[in-house]
Amino acid sequence: MTANVNLDVRGLSCPEPVIRTKNALGTGQPALPLTVVADSFVAAENIRRLVTGMGFSCQTREDNSEFVITIDKEV
Repeated sequence: MTANVNLDVRGLSCPEPVIRTKNALGTGQPALPLTVVADSFVAAENIRRLVTGMGFSCQTREDNSEFVITIDKEV
């Protein structure tokens, strides 16, 4: 069983949300699914591009001006 890890990057400006997401995914065996919460469309899009480029799948849901990005196993 894998743990669902939440990463809150609200209030951070790019590239910090991307760096934190990359660090969470880049260390050994990441705990998936990883849920990242951002409050900026730009940050959400940059995170989406990062994770798909790293070979992970992700889904983004907008909820009250916040973006919830769920990152799951590699494609």
